[in-house]
Amino acid sequence: MDSGLYLRSKVTHHLEEIYAEISKKDLEAVAFDLIQEMEITQNSNLEVTAQGHWDQRDVLIISYGDSVLDKPLAPLQALKQFVDKYLKSTITGIHILPFFPYTSDDGFSVLDYSSVNESLGTWEDIKNIALNYSLMSDLVINHCSARSVWFSNFIKGIDPGKDFFVTANASDDLSAVVRPRTNELLRLVKTQSGIKHVWCTFSHDQVDLNFRNLSVLKEFIRIINQHMEQGVKIFRLDAIAFLWKELGTNCLNLPQTHEIVRLLRTLIQAKKSDAIIITETNIPNRENLSYFGNGNEAHWVYNFSLPPLLLNTLITGSCRSLKQWMMSMPPARFGTAYFNFIASHDGIGLRPAEGLLTSHEINHLVEVMKGFGGHTSWRNLKDGTKRHYEINISLFDALKGTESGKDQWQVDRFVCAHAIMCALEGVPAIYLHSFLGTKNDYQRVKNSGHNRAINRHQWQYDDIVMELANSDSSHSQVFHRLTELIKIRRKQPAFHPNATQFTLHLSDHVFGFWRQSIDREQSIFCISNISNETQKLVTSDINLIDNQTWIDLLDQSEFNQITDSITMRPYQTLWITNMFS
Repeated sequence: MDSGLYLRSKVTHHLEEIYAEISKKDLEAVAFDLIQEMEITQNSNLEVTAQGHWDQRDVLIISYGDSVLDKPLAPLQALKQFVDKYLKSTITGIHILPFFPYTSDDGFSVLDYSSVNESLGTWEDIKNIALNYSLMSDLVINHCSARSVWFSNFIKGIDPGKDFFVTANASDDLSAVVRPRTNELLRLVKTQSGIKHVWCTFSHDQVDLNFRNLSVLKEFIRIINQHMEQGVKIFRLDAIAFLWKELGTNCLNLPQTHEIVRLLRTLIQAKKSDAIIITETNIPNRENLSYFGNGNEAHWVYNFSLPPLLLNTLITGSCRSLKQWMMSMPPARFGTAYFNFIASHDGIGLRPAEGLLTSHEINHLVEVMKGFGGHTSWRNLKDGTKRHYEINISLFDALKGTESGKDQWQVDRFVCAHAIMCALEGVPAIYLHSFLGTKNDYQRVKNSGHNRAINRHQWQYDDIVMELANSDSSHSQVFHRLTELIKIRRKQPAFHPNATQFTLHLSDHVFGFWRQSIDREQSIFCISNISNETQKLVTSDINLIDNQTWIDLLDQSEFNQITDSITMRPYQTLWITNMFS
């Protein structure tokens, strides 16, 4: 079959699965329009690839466009200046959080998807970043700002926008709908055609888009194409799990949502073979993993259960829950990968810990974090009660102590957390504020009135330079230890995102796993003391082959005898390998 016809047939099939009530003839015309909107000029990349376009060298940084300030430079220029000077040999990609004009939620209430926020810079600044780094951008696809032109047109009853938003009747039974927030789901709006109740999953300034309307789908295909032309390689599908609404259901992870992800992958991959889709689904672990599909949906999925589980491990000194979760995680098939992170612009989500930690353990974790200056947010349950939704705290402050209180191991514990994360199967991403060991920003919370602002500090570039030059500064200690850790990681074939991983059974206080390179030449035993006391490790417990020399990549210690016993310092990590340079 001609490649153009094949692509059109494939896109039509996706559309038939989503819009069953529309005739195939009409959907074939829509498929043609979508392909035209994507400006796909050649169609050699139509099959789902079994080979991922990533390896052990890939590490991303997560940052707001204005996390680094250095007047008179535009913030995007200042961010690039920081990354170019301090991280160019450490990271390969940058996730710049929404850089569009917005009205609330620090960028996630988008006014205009086609423009760069003037306070941050221009499309030229975005292009310049994309020339040197793999650029991840947010496709805020579930909702837009209530002050956008689209919503203004919805109120006026004119195009584009008059049918762009989800509405419901005040009498509809919405009790089954999963809620991530405590605000009322429906917002009463006066329009030219009367009172309407508009669906607002997250806030009343974030109105949910109606993907039953094919015009909305077409608009987002235009947006995706524009962003690809400006250098975006990785699309983060924000809040994608909530996209499709169906009365009588929980409106979460519905089949139409999964099919839309498959459709987007087909079109994006047809335009650029190494482009990547990542789904942002802050939901329980099993549901989160469903976004891999059959290797035909997201290329990457966020490993959302990792942050709360690893934090709980390090504050309790027990890896039991983390180990159980690790053993239950299926390896990502080739062409897909986990996206590992332990801190981001958001808080530490607790929904992904449900079923992995008990309610008592979650509540205990929350109380410890409150003791370290953190805040929490809530979500509503069907029975009218509330449950903790996320912890808002900087990761550096979250790891300032254990359940027994603050101690002297903060930096070591913080580095240990990243050593574990960087060694796990998947692609690692590190929040800019983790690289800098940024502490809780209470002033931003006070100024904004939002708990999440506690972890969204803005650095002056000169202050970064000064802190990183001061070896006594915790910011400098964290930065240099993390960058050295990552530089070592990036050289190891066994840390390929799809290399083999097996969980080791050592003790509740020593967490370990084995990575083996795809060609089976390199093994790395990744072992961490996750407690504040010294621990003994008998090398025979990890089955080192006695006819090989084994080296710890992190401190160059050599292990020749399988009977060796290793004394591990509090929060020490070993990367013991048989292949080193």
